[in-house]
Amino acid sequence: MAGPTTAERDARPGSASGHPGDEPEERRFRLARSRPVLVLAGLVLLTAGVLWVLYGSSWLRAEKVTVRGAEVLTRAQVERAAAVPLGTPLISVDTDAIGARLREELPRIDAVVVERSWPNGIGLKVTERKPTLLVEEGAKFIEMDAKGVRFATVDSAPKGVPLLALTVGQQAGSQRFPAERLALEAVRVRAELPPEVAADTRVVRVRSYDSISLELTGRRTVMWGSGEDGTAKARALAALMKAVPKAGHFDVSAPTAPAASGS
Repeated sequence: MAGPTTAERDARPGSASGHPGDEPEERRFRLARSRPVLVLAGLVLLTAGVLWVLYGSSWLRAEKVTVRGAEVLTRAQVERAAAVPLGTPLISVDTDAIGARLREELPRIDAVVVERSWPNGIGLKVTERKPTLLVEEGAKFIEMDAKGVRFATVDSAPKGVPLLALTVGQQAGSQRFPAERLALEAVRVRAELPPEVAADTRVVRVRSYDSISLELTGRRTVMWGSGEDGTAKARALAALMKAVPKAGHFDVSAPTAPAASGS
């Protein structure tokens, strides 16, 4: 029986004289088809590992709390109000909830930043309210900040913070502007005072929207008027006090025509 012809031998899949690139091409096709599966499997394993490290391991858990910015408040007060859930995964700590608790429990806090400090800390940076005026209530004092917020009651008056005296009558002005609005006007005036006058101010007295006056050290008084044109009034008062340093009463309610009297 005759053997296969040269053409038949060449056509066999494994023959040495066949197309040498057929088998490597098929292998490359199989590898290319399996590569996405391998990549996906790798991503799944990597994700599972990351999740375990973040949530399941003991490496990244909240273990300590640091406090910055506290001046009147103590570190213990801030930590107690924050109630950081120690021992829980750091990634799952609700920083927004901690900030809300601090502002609710400690009204003295004006702003707070809660940060994760990897690998195992929570950082609390607080900004306390500063008293601008005091409201006397019995033997205690209520502190009011530059926004008009009454945020704390203290036993003794902080040094350098003037009293707010609301002596509002039944004029039309007092009906038009409630006590809260008048208190804000007093805060506004306090913020506009020249530094040297602010340091000497003992009482900011409000009788109506247009009648705000200051009681200074040395029995001196200043009629400020309304809270409007504060910058001009501050300049006029500084110039007037320099020109008539021994005067006992200054009137800058009309800043273009300031006046001084007494001695």
